[in-house]
Amino acid sequence: EVQLVESGGGLVQAGGSLRLSCAASGFTFDDYAIGWFRQAPGKERMFLAGIRWSDGTTSYAFSVKGRFIISGDYARNVVNLELNNMNAEDTAVYYCAASNRTVIAISPSHWAYWGQGTQVTVSA
Repeated sequence: EVQLVESGGGLVQAGGSLRLSCAASGFTFDDYAIGWFRQAPGKERMFLAGIRWSDGTTSYAFSVKGRFIISGDYARNVVNLELNNMNAEDTAVYYCAASNRTVIAISPSHWAYWGQGTQVTVSA
C-alpha cells in the first residue's frame, strides 16, 4: 500500500523559512516521481516541485523556482521541500504526491497517490 505522510508545516513569519518532509512507503521508488503541491482556500491545487527518484531530476513551477528547493533523502525514503523567503501568498495546505509514470507533470490528475496535507501559515 502506497503511503505518503507530510510533516513540518506550521506558522512562520514573512521572510522566514520552513522545511516540509514527505515520508513515502509501499512502492518501488525507482519507478516513481514525487511531487509537492499546495492549495490555498478557494484556489486550485497547484504544482510546486517534483523529483524523479531514479536519477534525481527535479522540476519547479516558475513561480517558486529559486525560492523553494526539493531534495530526496534516499536512505530514509523522504522527500523534502525547503521553503525560503516566505510571504503571505505561501499560506496553504501543502501536499506531497506520487506518480508511477516518472514524468514530473504539473497537473494534479497525473498523480495517483496523495498525502493528507500539512498546513503552512505565513504571518506578516
